[in-house]
Amino acid sequence: MEQGMYIIAGLGNPGKQYESTRHNVGFCVIDILADRMGVCVEEKKHKALCGRGILEGHKIVLLKPQTFMNLSGESIRGAADYYKVEKENIMIIYDDISLEPGQLRIRKKGSAGGHNGIKNIIAHLGTQEFPRIKVGIGDKPRQMDLADYVLSRFSKEDRAAMEDAFKAAAKAVEVMITEGMDTAMNQFNGHKA
Repeated sequence: MEQGMYIIAGLGNPGKQYESTRHNVGFCVIDILADRMGVCVEEKKHKALCGRGILEGHKIVLLKPQTFMNLSGESIRGAADYYKVEKENIMIIYDDISLEPGQLRIRKKGSAGGHNGIKNIIAHLGTQEFPRIKVGIGDKPRQMDLADYVLSRFSKEDRAAMEDAFKAAAKAVEVMITEGMDTAMNQFNGHKA
């Protein structure tokens, strides 16, 4: 990845009632990254909770958009414009129902794949060309509504796999920045607990 500043945005919904839900895996990964970097993600800016730090000489902005998932692009576009960050230096971390719980998939670019948060980011940035880390949350049970599923919490069985995936995704961000996208993809794509 290029030198300069990076925005690492984890997607989720604000508020206590959404904590630890499947849709909030992005927030969980940001919390681990913040902890590892010794950064506090509490400044209210760009319709998000923000924290700034340094990772091996690279300036990093950690972002937890507070717009609710489907409007995530407003926050990310605001931060990108403010910090003048190139699109390829904006990393998005979010949930993916097409991957097993705890499985990771890193992509350099791509479509929204039905994810409304990503759809909104693509609309606001005007491009699909930004890196992303998808964190598998498993497919919804057939009888369950998708909205109810993504806003539900993980089973005890899945919880351990998810905790492992959050740590792996945080490590993947570090590798993407310090060693490059290809190295991170080789190391973490298909990661399973």
